[in-house]
Amino acid sequence: MTYADVILPVPFEGFTYIVPREMEQQVQRGSRVLVTLGKSRRYAGIVERVHHDAPPAGVQMKSIVEVLNAPPIVNEAQFAFWHWIADYYMAPLGDVYKAAFPGVLKKEEKPKKRRKKSDETEADSLRFEAKNSDAEKAIFPDAFSCQRVQNGSNFAESGSVLPSAAEKLRSEMGENDVFSPQLNELNEAQQEALGAIKKTWAEGKEITLLHGVTSSGKTEIYIHLIAECIRQGKQVLYLLPEIALTTQITNRLRNVFGERLGVYHSKFSDNERAAVYQRQLSGAPFDLILGVRSSVFLPFQRLGLVIVDEEHETSYKQQEPAPRYHARNAALMLARHFGAKTLLGTATPSIETFWHAQQGHYGYVALTRRYSDMQLPAIDVVDIRRLRFQKRMKGAFSQALLDTMTAALERKEQVILFQNRRGFSPVVQCKNCGWVPHCEHCDVSLTLHKRSGRLVCHYCGATYAMPERCPACEESDFMGKGAGTERIEEQVTRHFPDAKISRMDLDTAKTRTAYERIISEFSSGESDILIGTQMVSKGLDFDKVSVVGILDADQLLNFPDFRAHERTFHTLSQVAGRAGRKGHRGQVVLQTRSADLPLMQQVVNNDYEGMYRTQLEEREAFLYPPFCRLISVHLRHRDGQLLDHWAQDYANLLRLSLSQPGWERLKGVRVLGPETPIVSRISSFHIRKILLKVPLQAPLSLVRNLLYGVRDQLLLQPAATNLNVFFDVDPM
Repeated sequence: MTYADVILPVPFEGFTYIVPREMEQQVQRGSRVLVTLGKSRRYAGIVERVHHDAPPAGVQMKSIVEVLNAPPIVNEAQFAFWHWIADYYMAPLGDVYKAAFPGVLKKEEKPKKRRKKSDETEADSLRFEAKNSDAEKAIFPDAFSCQRVQNGSNFAESGSVLPSAAEKLRSEMGENDVFSPQLNELNEAQQEALGAIKKTWAEGKEITLLHGVTSSGKTEIYIHLIAECIRQGKQVLYLLPEIALTTQITNRLRNVFGERLGVYHSKFSDNERAAVYQRQLSGAPFDLILGVRSSVFLPFQRLGLVIVDEEHETSYKQQEPAPRYHARNAALMLARHFGAKTLLGTATPSIETFWHAQQGHYGYVALTRRYSDMQLPAIDVVDIRRLRFQKRMKGAFSQALLDTMTAALERKEQVILFQNRRGFSPVVQCKNCGWVPHCEHCDVSLTLHKRSGRLVCHYCGATYAMPERCPACEESDFMGKGAGTERIEEQVTRHFPDAKISRMDLDTAKTRTAYERIISEFSSGESDILIGTQMVSKGLDFDKVSVVGILDADQLLNFPDFRAHERTFHTLSQVAGRAGRKGHRGQVVLQTRSADLPLMQQVVNNDYEGMYRTQLEEREAFLYPPFCRLISVHLRHRDGQLLDHWAQDYANLLRLSLSQPGWERLKGVRVLGPETPIVSRISSFHIRKILLKVPLQAPLSLVRNLLYGVRDQLLLQPAATNLNVFFDVDPM
C-alpha cells in the first residue's frame, strides 16, 4: 500500500494518509491534496513524501480524498527553505506552510448540510468552494505545470521545458528580445559604490552592507544591479519593510522593468497573491519580485540577487503568528542556498549587521554623499519639558515648530509630522478619581478614537462605548491624556485652517488603495501636511517636503528594551531624512523631554558610529547581541496563578538540566526569569517569559533539544493540557 506524508496548515509537523490506488499516479512530492483531519475538518495539504512504510499495528489511517493539483506546486528549493525556517525558528512545519501559502491555496472548510443529490459522489461533496470557482481555475490552469528543481536542498535552477502557455506569455512580454532597459546615469559617488559592491562579491563576500545616508541614491544603485542580474538570466528578490513603501517604488521599477516586475504583499487579495505564486512556478516567472517579508516564501527557480532595503527595520520580524522568522535573516539563507548575492541597504544599519561588516563577515560599502550634494537637514532640538513647565506649549506643538511650519507653507512647501501613536488619546481618565478604562481581555488601557467615538484596545482589537459615567465615582467628567495622530490632526487643523491635511496610520490606511491614495495625494501636492506613525519614516521620497516635525521622541526612548537607544536613533534619523530631499536643505524640529541625552546629539550630528560604539560597549558588558544569541520562551494560560507555577517549573527544569552531565557543550547558557512582561495579559491569556542568552559557540541544535525536552516534560502533567508554550528565536 502507498502512503503520503502531508503537511497541513495546522501547528503540527505533518500527518500520514493512505493514497488510494486510483490516485497513485497523480500523488507526488509537492502535490496539493484534499484530506480530512479529525471528524469534520477538511484541509488542502502539501504532499512531502510518498512511501510504502506501513504504520504501526492497530493505527487507523485515513485516505486522501482528492488530488487538487497533481503537478507539484512546491519545489525542492521551497521544501528545503521551509525545513530551515521550521528548524531555526522552532516552529511546526504546518505553521511554516500556513505562512508560505496564499489563503486560497490552503483554505479549509467544515462540512455543510445540503440536499442529497443522486448524481453526487463522495469526492464531489468534499470539494472546496474555491476549487470550483473561476478564480482558482484562473490561478491554476492546466496549461501551467510546476518546474521541479532537480537536486534538493541546493536550491538549484530547474531545467525543465517551458509549457506552451508560458512560451506564449514570454512572447507577449517580448522576452525573446535582448533586455536593454533605460537606466539613469549614476553620479561619481554612486558609480564608486556600485564598483565597490561588485568588488566585495568578487572577493568572495556574498553579503554586502551598503551604508548610504538618506537621499544618497541607493535605489538607483539597486536598479543597476537588478538590470545586470536579469541580463544574466537570473531572478531578483527586492524586499521592503513596509507595504506603504511599495506604492512609490513600484512605479519607479515599473518604468524600468515593465512586466518583468511582480509585486507581492498582504494588501493584495488572496487570488492576486495566488496568481503571483502560480506565475513564479511557471516557465515564465517574474524576473523581479518586489515585496515584504512573506515574499521569501515564493517559488524561485534561478535566484541571483537579493536586496534587503532598510535592513535595520524591525518590521522584517514576524511577531504573530508563528513562524516568528526574521525576513532579513531568512533572505540571507535563501540567497545562500541559491548561491545568490545579497545586498543589505540602509542609512542606519542594525548594530548586529554593522558588527558583522566590521568583523569582515560581510562586505562593506559606504555612500556618504547625498544626491546632487544636498546637505543633510538641519535638526533643532526643542526641550518641551522646559516649555511645558513654563506653559509655553500650544497643545503638542512648540512655537518653534509652528513658526517653521508656517514659513514652509507660505513657500508652498510640504510638512511631515511624526507621532508614533494612533487614535486620539492613548489614555482616558476620570478627572475626579483618576479611574482609567482598561480592556476586559488585555492588561492595557483603552485608546480613544474620537472619529468613531469608541474606545479601542490596540492589542486584541476589542472596542467599547465611551462610558457616560465613571463606574468608580459616578462622575461624568473625563479627560484624554496624551496625543495620538487623530488628536494631532485636530490640532493642526486648528492652527492651519487653510492647509490640506492627510493622515497615514493603521486607521486611515487599512487597504492597499487607501495607502496609494494617501501617498499619491501627498506626492502630487494635493495635501500640504502629512501626519503619520512610523509608516512615514521608512524610505518615502517626497520632492517638496522641507520640514519634518518629530512631536515626542521620548515615546520611542522610554521603552524597557536593550535596543531602545538603537531604535530611537534609527527612527529619528530616518524621519529626519524625509526633509530637504530635492533642491535645498531641509529643516527638522525634534521635540523631546530628554534634550541633554548624548543620543540626541548623535541624531543631530548623524553620528551613527558614535551611537554604535556606546551601544556596543553596553551590549558586550551585559552580554546581548551580537555577542550572544537570544531565545525567548513564552508561556500562556488563562489562569495567572497556575501560569506562575508552570513558568517557575520550566525555568527550574532548564537550570537543572544545564547542570547535569551530557549538557557540557551548553556551558555559559544563561537562563533569565521567568518574568511578567509589561503587557502581561492579551486576549484573556496571561503571559510569562523566560529568556535564554546563548553563547555564539554553543550548538543551537542542542539548545533546541533542551528546550523541546523541558517543554514536553512540563506538558506531560495532566493539569497542563491548556498550557501554551512557544519559542521566539532572535526576538526583537
